[in-house]
Amino acid sequence: MTIHPEIAKVLRSIPAPDGSPLDPVAMRAGEAAQVPPLEDRIPLHAVEDTIASTDAGEVPVRIYTPVDADSYGLIVYLHGGAFFLGSLDTHDHVARSLAKETGHKVISVGYRLAPEAAFPAGLADSYGVVRWAAEQGQALKWNGRTLAVAGDSSGGNFAAAVTAMAREDGFSGITHQILFYPSLDLDFDVDRYASMRENAEGYGLETAGLKPFNAFYLENGADPADPLVSPIKRVDLSGLPQALILTAEHDPLRDEGELYGQRLKEAGVDATVHRYAGANHGFVANFSWLPEFYRAFREAGDFLNGTPSDRPA
Repeated sequence: MTIHPEIAKVLRSIPAPDGSPLDPVAMRAGEAAQVPPLEDRIPLHAVEDTIASTDAGEVPVRIYTPVDADSYGLIVYLHGGAFFLGSLDTHDHVARSLAKETGHKVISVGYRLAPEAAFPAGLADSYGVVRWAAEQGQALKWNGRTLAVAGDSSGGNFAAAVTAMAREDGFSGITHQILFYPSLDLDFDVDRYASMRENAEGYGLETAGLKPFNAFYLENGADPADPLVSPIKRVDLSGLPQALILTAEHDPLRDEGELYGQRLKEAGVDATVHRYAGANHGFVANFSWLPEFYRAFREAGDFLNGTPSDRPA
């Protein structure tokens, strides 16, 4: 299927890269300027900013409560942004949609970013908040049944790595993982996956841009050969929580997400992989205003709540 016409329209308006070095401060400011005003966001029962006290330190979090209820399943959400972009504000709409469509309380993590924070600071923050959420179960009205981790792009990388950290740490509380077009292999060999060449140019995220965008992370202690940096390199995936992996047809990272799902299945993990036709990398964060892509949040709800998905076969 060709790229969705609305995505194509947006892509045509984006200027081509001029080859100048990436400026994290300027790029973050540009992202912040695009955050919609509060009155234009999805209303929920409650949204609260607080600090999670973790073994990694004090981590800012934003807690989204969809409705007034006696108890909730929990989702710890890790935003994308190539490890150096993204924030609680830039991905506020994603967290709100997750809460609304799953009925779960969402805890969005303001983890430390590269290059200011070297590896494994952001990952340690993310895992620390998962443990904090479990420890704060009574205060959060956790139902004691569902504790999911979810993330998009580099946040999907963190979500996958966090499940492995939990297994190694003997923490069995994580019940589900939801990975939206995850970045799981930071060895950017263009011949490693067919999608790296098939979707190399013209779809927003370009194969040639992967190295410079991820350099802030990789040049600050993150080794692509480390399974905590490239989760797909983990040899033993058994015992990890059940997974929902949503990939995009026109994404250089498509094949690594789908291979990870296949490897989870081979390791005995219940894993569902769904490729969204006509979509590009970032479709959940950037194009969820299109009904066919907003459906990803409902699919996440079906996955967590054990209900049949309404997605096309």
